Amino acid sequence: MQGNGFKILLTVFFIGLCGWYLYPSAQYFYYNQTMSNMEEAEAQAYFQENYEAIQRAQQGSLKLGLDLLGGMHVTMGVRVDELLHGLAQDPDDTFEEILQAARQLNEEEGVSIIDAFVQTFEERDPNARLSRYFRNPDRDITRRSTNSEVAAYLEEQSEEAVERAMEIIRNRVDRYGVTEPSIQRQGSRRIVVELPGVDDPERVRDLLRGTAQLEFRLMADPEELTRSLEDIIAYFDDIDMEELEDDIQDALDRMEDEEGIEEGELPGVVGGDAPEQQDEPQVADEEALPEDMLDDPDAALDELLAEEGGELRTDNPLLEVLQPVGQSVVFGYVSEADTAVANSLLRRSEVRDLLPPNIELMYGSRTVGTDAQGFEIMELLGVREQVELAGETVTDARVDFDEANRPRVSLSMDSDGARTWARITGANVGNQVAIVLDGVIYSYPVIQDRIVGGRTSITGLQSRQEAQDIVNVLMSGALPAPVEIEQERTVGPSLGAASIRAGFMSVIGGLLLVALFMIVYYRTGGAIADLALLINIVFILGILAGFEATLTLPGIAGIVLTIGMAVDANVLIFDRIREEQRAGKTLRAAINGGYSKALSAIFDANITTFFVAVILYSFGVGPIQGFAVTLMAGILSSLFSAIIITRIIVDYMVEEKKLSISYG
Repeated sequence: MQGNGFKILLTVFFIGLCGWYLYPSAQYFYYNQTMSNMEEAEAQAYFQENYEAIQRAQQGSLKLGLDLLGGMHVTMGVRVDELLHGLAQDPDDTFEEILQAARQLNEEEGVSIIDAFVQTFEERDPNARLSRYFRNPDRDITRRSTNSEVAAYLEEQSEEAVERAMEIIRNRVDRYGVTEPSIQRQGSRRIVVELPGVDDPERVRDLLRGTAQLEFRLMADPEELTRSLEDIIAYFDDIDMEELEDDIQDALDRMEDEEGIEEGELPGVVGGDAPEQQDEPQVADEEALPEDMLDDPDAALDELLAEEGGELRTDNPLLEVLQPVGQSVVFGYVSEADTAVANSLLRRSEVRDLLPPNIELMYGSRTVGTDAQGFEIMELLGVREQVELAGETVTDARVDFDEANRPRVSLSMDSDGARTWARITGANVGNQVAIVLDGVIYSYPVIQDRIVGGRTSITGLQSRQEAQDIVNVLMSGALPAPVEIEQERTVGPSLGAASIRAGFMSVIGGLLLVALFMIVYYRTGGAIADLALLINIVFILGILAGFEATLTLPGIAGIVLTIGMAVDANVLIFDRIREEQRAGKTLRAAINGGYSKALSAIFDANITTFFVAVILYSFGVGPIQGFAVTLMAGILSSLFSAIIITRIIVDYMVEEKKLSISYG
């Protein structure tokens, strides 16, 4: 063993270090196994008693990937077309036509939106300048800028928008509390998000795609809205039904494609009353809804139907999908299943002309009951188009509770926002103000008095979780452009558990087969290689835990591959030792010659494989990277175990114990 002191010290150090990093994993496994053998009440009590220790063990344990732990894989696309619309100054009908043509070219031929827009613009008028719509003095884009300069500016804005969207999504996910999320860019405008352990997909969808556009608007005048409602109903009384068939069918097809939910059409959470505090807008008697509607929404709807004659009028297509209210700022009630059709009808230009000037209809986050099929019934509200105050003035948002212990989101504004808010509330005492987030009205309280200090709140939320989600979105910042979920894959916990079992069995099966072959073919030398192989697996897991890497199903495949590669080095060494013995050398000389002469072949094979793993990690995404990480860790640990650890054991047996080792 002379000369092996440093090798032994290094081996003990690495084994101890890996054990240190793997200890939380073993501890967390122990806690889970203990609780799984208890009754539910006993397990909950045990969890509460050991909460801090369990949390520490979970945070320090080996991280499992989406395919093992379960969760969501989401591919999101940044809406560059909407970014162009937002950057444009004074967009007219021509701009809208060009943008629509660019969208079509993008869908049909895969041309980027910006290239398609520039191409369509120049084809329409080769002498026209893009600076007609796009100007930004801070970026030296003026009316004199050439089309190529404007196109380069738009490309820069698109690049910055995607990078900013990634940063905001990462902040939202971190605030959500996902363990080891993966957020990566794919191509020019796509973002791939992997969220292991997520069990509430709908909540995550709202969190990811919310643009965080917070707005304060005044509500419509109730009398004007009521008169418009009567005019619109009269319009649909006289309309030719055949004229509507295509529009309604298109709406139904879209609803079916989107599984009943069109982005921006349905609210995500419930809104309601405003708190009764001096520095916040207050609701007098919740004028927006009849009292019996708040107490028993279903019964109140039945009463409203009875007032209309006991049933909806089937000769009016609007009344098939909308229950008119015509009191306060509530335009009517729409079932969740009918939103696509209702939107199609109300978006008709003739209907828009019948609404009061500068008034639009928005869904409220409040649900007022359910219909006979179990779908939620939502408010459709009249709100002014003018944004009185934007969310950029909000400096802080936090979860709070009112006097009745109901959750709310308290907002604080900067000095400019506070002055504007004081002016708005002072000039509109007695009117209702809408708090709008991402096109959904969360609350619309009556302003009781002028509010100074720049404080308000979003109230009527169903749970603290919903309030926290709103805070997460607001404090993470507004997305520079809308994002849409283009692909989504949800892996259930049961599938993850099956993957873990399958991966574990593949590792055990591969290990047993390799170990059996080595013992049968190389006898004592094979047994030594098998011992080093077990230590090698501990090294791999320790490296993953130490660098906080995530173990995925492809990563397990990398471990299985490494098992074969690890003994490959020993195969080369043992065969060289047998050649040295056949040449007549003593056992000790054959061992020295076998290890020294096999090194070049071992290093050549492993270094080239390591470079391939580096390339896979650099250019791969998701599962490919998981495979590359474990492959790199496996190569490093297998070299150490095959060359250093087996040599320590062999030298100990030959030099210290004077034993004879058989290599088959």
